[in-house]
Amino acid sequence: MLWFTDAMVDALRPAAAANPGAGEIFQILRDGTARTKAELAALTGLARSTVALRVDALLAAGLLRPAGEAVSTGGRPPARLAFNSRAGVVLAVDLGATHATIAVADLAGVILDSRTRTIDIGDGPESLLDVILADGAALLDTPASAGISLLGIGIGVPGPVEHSTGRPTNPPIMPGWDRFDVPGYVQRTFDVPVLVDNDVNILALGEHATTWPHVDDLIFVKVSTGIGAGIIAGGQLQRGAQGSAGDMGHVQVPSGSGSAREPGDERDLEALASGAALATALRTGGHEASSPADVVDLVRAGNAAAIEATRQAGRDVGEVLATVVNLLNPSIIVLGGSIARAGEHLLAGVREVVYRRSIPLATQHLAIVQSQAGDRAAVLGAAIMVAREVLSPANVDRHVAARTR
Repeated sequence: MLWFTDAMVDALRPAAAANPGAGEIFQILRDGTARTKAELAALTGLARSTVALRVDALLAAGLLRPAGEAVSTGGRPPARLAFNSRAGVVLAVDLGATHATIAVADLAGVILDSRTRTIDIGDGPESLLDVILADGAALLDTPASAGISLLGIGIGVPGPVEHSTGRPTNPPIMPGWDRFDVPGYVQRTFDVPVLVDNDVNILALGEHATTWPHVDDLIFVKVSTGIGAGIIAGGQLQRGAQGSAGDMGHVQVPSGSGSAREPGDERDLEALASGAALATALRTGGHEASSPADVVDLVRAGNAAAIEATRQAGRDVGEVLATVVNLLNPSIIVLGGSIARAGEHLLAGVREVVYRRSIPLATQHLAIVQSQAGDRAAVLGAAIMVAREVLSPANVDRHVAARTR
Protein backbone atom coordinates (compact mmCIF):
# COMPACT_ATOMS: atom_id res chain seq x y z
CA MET A 1 0.00 0.00 0.00
CA LEU A 2 1.35 3.44 -0.92
CA TRP A 3 0.84 5.56 2.18
CA PHE A 4 1.15 9.34 2.15
CA THR A 5 2.72 10.95 5.21
CA ASP A 6 0.97 13.73 7.13
CA ALA A 7 3.43 16.25 5.69
CA MET A 8 2.75 15.07 2.16
CA VAL A 9 -1.02 15.23 2.63
CA ASP A 10 -0.80 18.63 4.34
CA ALA A 11 1.15 19.95 1.36
CA LEU A 12 -1.66 18.84 -0.95
CA ARG A 13 -4.61 19.95 1.17
CA PRO A 14 -6.77 22.61 -0.37
CA ALA A 15 -6.67 25.06 2.53
CA ALA A 16 -4.50 27.41 0.50
CA ALA A 17 -6.79 27.23 -2.53
CA ALA A 18 -9.37 30.00 -2.86
CA ASN A 19 -12.04 27.63 -4.15
CA PRO A 20 -10.82 24.05 -4.06
CA GLY A 21 -12.31 21.76 -6.67
CA ALA A 22 -12.90 18.03 -6.66
CA GLY A 23 -9.23 17.36 -7.38
CA GLU A 24 -8.07 19.28 -4.31
CA ILE A 25 -10.61 17.59 -2.05
CA PHE A 26 -9.56 14.22 -3.43
CA GLN A 27 -5.97 14.78 -2.24
CA ILE A 28 -7.11 14.66 1.39
CA LEU A 29 -8.40 11.12 0.97
CA ARG A 30 -5.20 9.78 -0.58
CA ASP A 31 -3.76 9.09 2.88
CA GLY A 32 -5.95 5.97 3.13
CA THR A 33 -8.24 7.31 5.85
CA ALA A 34 -12.00 7.15 5.25
CA ARG A 35 -13.88 10.35 6.07
CA THR A 36 -17.41 11.71 6.05
CA LYS A 37 -18.57 14.69 4.03
CA ALA A 38 -18.86 16.66 7.27
CA GLU A 39 -15.24 15.92 8.14
CA LEU A 40 -14.15 17.03 4.67
CA ALA A 41 -16.15 20.22 5.05
CA ALA A 42 -14.42 20.91 8.37
CA LEU A 43 -10.98 20.28 6.85
CA THR A 44 -11.58 22.50 3.81
CA GLY A 45 -13.75 25.22 5.27
CA LEU A 46 -16.24 24.74 2.44
CA ALA A 47 -19.98 24.54 2.83
CA ARG A 48 -21.30 21.00 3.23
CA SER A 49 -23.40 21.42 0.11
CA THR A 50 -20.30 22.32 -1.93
CA VAL A 51 -18.36 19.38 -0.53
CA ALA A 52 -21.31 17.07 -1.24
CA LEU A 53 -21.41 18.12 -4.91
CA ARG A 54 -17.71 17.53 -5.40
CA VAL A 55 -17.62 14.27 -3.49
CA ASP A 56 -20.58 13.00 -5.48
CA ALA A 57 -18.68 13.84 -8.69
CA LEU A 58 -15.67 11.89 -7.43
CA LEU A 59 -17.92 8.94 -6.58
CA ALA A 60 -19.49 9.08 -10.04
CA ALA A 61 -16.02 9.12 -11.61
CA GLY A 62 -15.07 6.04 -9.59
CA LEU A 63 -12.23 7.69 -7.68
CA LEU A 64 -13.96 7.34 -4.31
CA ARG A 65 -15.89 4.42 -2.84
CA PRO A 66 -18.28 4.00 0.10
CA ALA A 67 -16.43 2.86 3.24
CA GLY A 68 -19.09 2.11 5.80
CA GLU A 69 -20.73 4.39 8.31
CA ALA A 70 -19.34 6.63 11.01
CA VAL A 71 -20.65 6.60 14.59
CA SER A 72 -23.96 8.42 14.78
CA THR A 73 -24.34 11.40 17.09
CA GLY A 74 -28.10 11.21 16.65
CA GLY A 75 -30.16 10.26 13.64
CA ARG A 76 -28.89 8.40 10.59
CA PRO A 77 -25.17 7.49 10.75
CA PRO A 78 -23.13 9.50 8.21
CA ALA A 79 -21.49 7.58 5.37
CA ARG A 80 -17.72 7.37 5.14
CA LEU A 81 -15.88 7.70 1.84
CA ALA A 82 -12.43 6.43 0.88
CA PHE A 83 -9.96 6.51 -1.99
CA ASN A 84 -10.79 3.81 -4.55
CA SER A 85 -7.34 2.49 -5.42
CA ARG A 86 -8.83 0.21 -8.10
CA ALA A 87 -10.27 3.10 -10.09
CA GLY A 88 -7.44 2.51 -12.53
CA VAL A 89 -4.06 0.88 -12.91
CA VAL A 90 -0.61 2.01 -14.00
CA LEU A 91 2.22 0.17 -15.69
CA ALA A 92 5.62 0.51 -14.05
CA VAL A 93 8.85 -0.36 -15.88
CA ASP A 94 12.36 -0.81 -14.49
CA LEU A 95 14.97 -1.01 -17.26
CA GLY A 96 18.48 -2.02 -16.25
CA ALA A 97 21.57 -2.82 -18.26
CA THR A 98 20.74 -6.53 -18.32
CA HIS A 99 17.22 -6.85 -16.93
CA ALA A 100 13.75 -5.43 -17.42
CA THR A 101 10.87 -5.67 -14.97
CA ILE A 102 7.38 -4.50 -15.82
CA ALA A 103 4.57 -4.46 -13.29
CA VAL A 104 0.94 -3.47 -13.15
CA ALA A 105 -0.03 -1.59 -9.98
CA ASP A 106 -3.17 -0.06 -8.58
CA LEU A 107 -3.38 3.66 -7.78
CA ALA A 108 -2.22 3.12 -4.19
CA GLY A 109 1.03 1.53 -5.36
CA VAL A 110 0.12 -2.10 -4.73
CA ILE A 111 1.86 -4.33 -7.28
CA LEU A 112 -0.78 -6.63 -8.77
CA ASP A 113 1.45 -8.63 -11.11
CA SER A 114 4.89 -8.38 -12.72
CA ARG A 115 7.28 -9.94 -15.20
CA THR A 116 11.08 -9.85 -15.37
CA ARG A 117 13.23 -10.78 -18.33
CA THR A 118 16.91 -10.69 -19.28
CA ILE A 119 17.75 -7.96 -21.80
CA ASP A 120 20.68 -6.08 -23.30
CA ILE A 121 20.04 -2.34 -23.03
CA GLY A 122 22.42 -1.94 -25.99
CA ASP A 123 19.84 -3.54 -28.29
CA GLY A 124 18.35 -0.08 -28.65
CA PRO A 125 15.07 1.54 -27.72
CA GLU A 126 12.61 0.40 -30.39
CA SER A 127 13.13 -3.36 -30.27
CA LEU A 128 13.44 -3.37 -26.49
CA LEU A 129 10.39 -1.20 -25.88
CA ASP A 130 8.35 -3.37 -28.24
CA VAL A 131 9.12 -6.39 -26.07
CA ILE A 132 8.35 -4.52 -22.84
CA LEU A 133 5.07 -3.14 -24.18
CA ALA A 134 4.00 -6.61 -25.26
CA ASP A 135 4.65 -7.80 -21.69
CA GLY A 136 2.61 -4.86 -20.43
CA ALA A 137 -0.31 -5.71 -22.67
CA ALA A 138 -0.23 -9.29 -21.37
CA LEU A 139 -0.24 -8.07 -17.74
CA LEU A 140 -3.22 -5.83 -18.42
CA ASP A 141 -5.10 -8.88 -19.65
CA THR A 142 -4.58 -10.96 -16.50
CA PRO A 143 -7.41 -11.41 -13.95
CA ALA A 144 -5.73 -8.97 -11.52
CA SER A 145 -6.22 -5.99 -13.84
CA ALA A 146 -8.49 -7.05 -16.70
CA GLY A 147 -11.24 -4.53 -17.32
CA ILE A 148 -9.58 -1.75 -15.28
CA SER A 149 -8.55 1.38 -17.17
CA LEU A 150 -4.85 2.05 -17.71
CA LEU A 151 -4.18 5.61 -16.52
CA GLY A 152 -0.44 6.01 -17.05
CA ILE A 153 2.99 4.47 -17.48
CA GLY A 154 6.18 5.15 -15.49
CA ILE A 155 9.60 4.07 -16.74
CA GLY A 156 13.01 4.09 -15.04
CA VAL A 157 16.15 3.87 -17.19
CA PRO A 158 19.84 3.43 -16.25
CA GLY A 159 21.03 6.84 -17.40
CA PRO A 160 20.45 10.60 -17.22
CA VAL A 161 16.98 11.75 -18.30
CA GLU A 162 15.61 15.16 -19.16
CA HIS A 163 12.52 14.69 -17.06
CA SER A 164 10.41 17.34 -18.79
CA THR A 165 10.63 15.46 -22.11
CA GLY A 166 11.34 11.90 -20.94
CA ARG A 167 14.35 11.69 -23.27
CA PRO A 168 17.57 9.98 -22.10
CA THR A 169 20.50 12.39 -22.46
CA ASN A 170 23.98 11.06 -23.26
CA PRO A 171 23.41 7.84 -21.30
CA PRO A 172 26.82 6.12 -21.10
CA ILE A 173 25.58 2.51 -21.07
CA MET A 174 22.58 2.96 -23.38
CA PRO A 175 23.85 3.12 -26.99
CA GLY A 176 21.16 4.31 -29.38
CA TRP A 177 18.99 5.88 -26.68
CA ASP A 178 20.38 9.44 -26.66
CA ARG A 179 17.48 11.92 -27.10
CA PHE A 180 15.13 9.10 -28.11
CA ASP A 181 11.49 10.10 -27.58
CA VAL A 182 10.54 7.32 -25.17
CA PRO A 183 7.11 8.76 -24.21
CA GLY A 184 6.17 9.36 -27.85
CA TYR A 185 7.14 5.84 -28.86
CA VAL A 186 5.26 4.23 -25.97
CA GLN A 187 2.16 6.31 -26.67
CA ARG A 188 1.87 4.73 -30.11
CA THR A 189 0.75 1.62 -28.22
CA PHE A 190 -0.84 3.08 -25.07
CA ASP A 191 -2.42 6.53 -25.35
CA VAL A 192 -1.83 7.54 -21.72
CA PRO A 193 0.62 9.84 -19.89
CA VAL A 194 4.16 8.39 -19.92
CA LEU A 195 6.81 9.57 -17.42
CA VAL A 196 10.48 8.60 -17.70
CA ASP A 197 13.16 9.11 -15.03
CA ASN A 198 16.58 7.94 -13.97
CA ASP A 199 16.50 4.56 -12.21
CA VAL A 200 18.05 5.95 -9.02
CA ASN A 201 15.23 8.46 -8.64
CA ILE A 202 12.56 5.78 -8.88
CA LEU A 203 14.53 3.59 -6.44
CA ALA A 204 14.53 6.51 -4.00
CA LEU A 205 10.75 6.85 -4.37
CA GLY A 206 10.23 3.12 -3.82
CA GLU A 207 12.52 2.93 -0.79
CA HIS A 208 10.95 6.02 0.73
CA ALA A 209 7.39 4.72 0.33
CA THR A 210 8.01 1.20 1.61
CA THR A 211 10.57 1.68 4.38
CA TRP A 212 10.80 5.35 5.40
CA PRO A 213 7.40 6.96 4.66
CA HIS A 214 7.63 9.33 7.63
CA VAL A 215 11.14 10.59 6.81
CA ASP A 216 11.18 13.87 4.89
CA ASP A 217 14.90 13.97 4.03
CA LEU A 218 16.48 10.87 2.54
CA ILE A 219 19.24 10.09 0.06
CA PHE A 220 19.30 6.80 -1.82
CA VAL A 221 22.72 5.87 -3.23
CA LYS A 222 22.98 3.15 -5.84
CA VAL A 223 26.41 1.53 -6.20
CA SER A 224 26.35 -0.84 -9.12
CA THR A 225 27.68 -0.64 -12.70
CA GLY A 226 27.53 3.11 -12.10
CA ILE A 227 26.94 5.32 -9.06
CA GLY A 228 24.10 7.78 -8.54
CA ALA A 229 21.87 9.26 -5.87
CA GLY A 230 18.16 9.96 -5.54
CA ILE A 231 17.46 12.94 -3.29
CA ILE A 232 14.26 13.36 -1.30
CA ALA A 233 14.10 16.67 0.56
CA GLY A 234 11.07 18.01 2.36
CA GLY A 235 9.24 14.82 1.38
CA GLN A 236 9.64 15.52 -2.35
CA LEU A 237 11.97 14.02 -4.95
CA GLN A 238 14.46 16.65 -6.11
CA ARG A 239 15.44 16.39 -9.78
CA GLY A 240 17.15 19.76 -10.23
CA ALA A 241 16.68 22.19 -13.11
CA GLN A 242 17.14 19.70 -15.95
CA GLY A 243 16.80 16.41 -14.10
CA SER A 244 20.47 15.71 -13.41
CA ALA A 245 20.46 16.16 -9.61
CA GLY A 246 22.17 13.30 -7.77
CA ASP A 247 24.90 12.56 -10.33
CA MET A 248 27.47 11.56 -7.71
CA GLY A 249 29.38 9.31 -10.05
CA HIS A 250 31.05 12.18 -11.89
CA VAL A 251 32.23 13.99 -8.75
CA GLN A 252 35.99 13.99 -8.28
CA VAL A 253 36.81 12.20 -5.05
CA PRO A 254 38.78 14.14 -2.43
CA SER A 255 41.93 12.33 -1.33
CA GLY A 256 41.62 11.77 2.39
CA SER A 257 44.33 10.99 4.91
CA GLY A 258 45.73 7.52 4.50
CA SER A 259 44.61 7.33 0.88
CA ALA A 260 46.63 4.95 -1.27
CA ARG A 261 45.97 7.01 -4.41
CA GLU A 262 48.83 8.64 -6.23
CA PRO A 263 49.19 12.46 -6.17
CA GLY A 264 47.38 13.93 -9.15
CA ASP A 265 44.89 11.06 -9.36
CA GLU A 266 41.78 12.91 -10.57
CA ARG A 267 39.49 9.98 -11.23
CA ASP A 268 35.83 10.53 -10.42
CA LEU A 269 33.81 8.41 -8.00
CA GLU A 270 32.47 6.07 -10.68
CA ALA A 271 36.00 5.34 -11.93
CA LEU A 272 37.09 4.45 -8.40
CA ALA A 273 34.17 2.79 -6.64
CA SER A 274 31.60 1.47 -9.12
CA GLY A 275 31.07 -2.24 -9.58
CA ALA A 276 32.74 -2.05 -12.99
CA ALA A 277 35.79 -0.28 -11.52
CA LEU A 278 36.10 -2.83 -8.72
CA ALA A 279 35.89 -5.72 -11.18
CA THR A 280 38.64 -4.16 -13.31
CA ALA A 281 40.90 -3.60 -10.29
CA LEU A 282 40.42 -7.14 -9.02
CA ARG A 283 40.99 -8.61 -12.46
CA THR A 284 44.22 -6.64 -12.76
CA GLY A 285 45.25 -8.18 -9.45
CA GLY A 286 44.76 -11.68 -10.82
CA HIS A 287 41.24 -12.41 -9.59
CA GLU A 288 38.42 -13.66 -11.80
CA ALA A 289 36.05 -10.71 -11.92
CA SER A 290 34.44 -9.41 -15.08
CA SER A 291 31.29 -7.83 -13.64
CA PRO A 292 29.84 -6.34 -10.44
CA ALA A 293 28.16 -9.71 -9.79
CA ASP A 294 31.60 -11.36 -9.76
CA VAL A 295 32.79 -8.83 -7.20
CA VAL A 296 29.83 -9.66 -4.96
CA ASP A 297 30.50 -13.40 -5.33
CA LEU A 298 34.16 -12.92 -4.33
CA VAL A 299 33.19 -10.88 -1.27
CA ARG A 300 30.65 -13.47 -0.18
CA ALA A 301 33.27 -16.18 -0.64
CA GLY A 302 35.55 -14.33 1.79
CA ASN A 303 38.14 -13.16 -0.76
CA ALA A 304 40.33 -10.72 1.19
CA ALA A 305 41.20 -8.55 -1.83
CA ALA A 306 37.55 -8.19 -2.83
CA ILE A 307 36.52 -7.35 0.74
CA GLU A 308 39.17 -4.64 1.07
CA ALA A 309 38.38 -3.23 -2.38
CA THR A 310 34.69 -3.03 -1.47
CA ARG A 311 35.42 -1.36 1.87
CA GLN A 312 37.68 1.15 0.12
CA ALA A 313 34.91 1.81 -2.37
CA GLY A 314 32.71 2.62 0.62
CA ARG A 315 35.33 5.07 1.89
CA ASP A 316 35.44 6.76 -1.54
CA VAL A 317 31.65 6.99 -1.65
CA GLY A 318 31.80 8.37 1.89
CA GLU A 319 34.22 11.12 0.85
CA VAL A 320 31.63 12.46 -1.58
CA LEU A 321 28.66 11.80 0.72
CA ALA A 322 30.28 13.75 3.57
CA THR A 323 29.93 16.91 1.50
CA VAL A 324 26.37 15.97 0.54
CA VAL A 325 25.49 15.46 4.22
CA ASN A 326 26.87 18.88 5.14
CA LEU A 327 24.90 20.53 2.31
CA LEU A 328 21.55 18.71 2.57
CA ASN A 329 21.44 17.36 6.15
CA PRO A 330 19.46 14.15 5.42
CA SER A 331 18.03 11.96 8.17
CA ILE A 332 18.68 8.71 6.31
CA ILE A 333 21.21 7.55 3.72
CA VAL A 334 20.20 4.29 2.07
CA LEU A 335 22.77 2.25 0.14
CA GLY A 336 21.46 0.04 -2.66
CA GLY A 337 22.60 -1.53 -5.90
CA SER A 338 24.49 -4.73 -6.55
CA ILE A 339 27.66 -3.83 -4.62
CA ALA A 340 25.64 -2.85 -1.54
CA ARG A 341 24.27 -6.40 -1.51
CA ALA A 342 27.76 -7.77 -0.86
CA GLY A 343 27.27 -7.34 2.88
CA GLU A 344 28.38 -4.81 5.47
CA HIS A 345 31.73 -3.94 3.90
CA LEU A 346 30.56 -1.10 1.64
CA LEU A 347 28.33 0.23 4.43
CA ALA A 348 31.22 0.16 6.92
CA GLY A 349 33.47 2.14 4.60
CA VAL A 350 30.81 4.80 4.02
CA ARG A 351 30.06 5.17 7.74
CA GLU A 352 33.75 5.37 8.59
CA VAL A 353 34.26 8.48 6.46
CA VAL A 354 30.88 10.24 6.68
CA TYR A 355 30.77 10.25 10.47
CA ARG A 356 34.35 11.51 10.61
CA ARG A 357 34.17 14.21 7.94
CA SER A 358 30.65 15.63 8.30
CA ILE A 359 29.79 18.27 10.88
CA PRO A 360 28.46 16.89 14.19
CA LEU A 361 25.08 18.62 13.90
CA ALA A 362 24.45 16.91 10.55
CA THR A 363 25.37 13.43 11.81
CA GLN A 364 24.03 13.33 15.36
CA HIS A 365 20.78 11.70 14.18
CA LEU A 366 21.93 10.43 10.78
CA ALA A 367 21.38 6.74 9.97
CA ILE A 368 23.32 5.07 7.14
CA VAL A 369 21.56 1.83 6.25
CA GLN A 370 21.25 -0.84 3.60
CA SER A 371 18.26 -0.90 1.25
CA GLN A 372 15.29 -2.88 2.57
CA ALA A 373 12.81 -2.43 -0.27
CA GLY A 374 14.06 -5.41 -2.28
CA ASP A 375 13.85 -6.16 -5.97
CA ARG A 376 10.52 -4.41 -6.43
CA ALA A 377 11.68 -1.00 -5.21
CA ALA A 378 12.26 0.33 -8.72
CA VAL A 379 8.90 -0.69 -10.22
CA LEU A 380 7.16 0.52 -7.07
CA GLY A 381 8.93 3.87 -7.45
CA ALA A 382 7.90 4.08 -11.10
CA ALA A 383 4.31 3.33 -10.11
CA ILE A 384 4.41 6.04 -7.45
CA MET A 385 5.84 8.55 -9.91
CA VAL A 386 3.08 8.09 -12.46
CA ALA A 387 0.27 7.74 -9.89
CA ARG A 388 1.20 11.10 -8.37
CA GLU A 389 1.00 12.67 -11.81
CA VAL A 390 -2.31 11.20 -12.94
CA LEU A 391 -3.89 11.85 -9.53
CA SER A 392 -2.73 15.46 -9.26
CA PRO A 393 -5.52 17.97 -8.54
CA ALA A 394 -5.63 19.29 -12.12
CA ASN A 395 -5.69 15.82 -13.66
CA VAL A 396 -8.36 14.60 -11.25
CA ASP A 397 -10.50 17.60 -12.18
CA ARG A 398 -10.09 16.75 -15.87
CA HIS A 399 -10.90 13.10 -15.21
CA VAL A 400 -14.03 13.99 -13.22
CA ALA A 401 -15.21 16.39 -15.92
CA ALA A 402 -14.74 13.77 -18.64
CA ARG A 403 -16.56 11.05 -16.66
CA THR A 404 -19.48 13.18 -15.51
CA ARG A 405 -20.42 14.95 -18.74
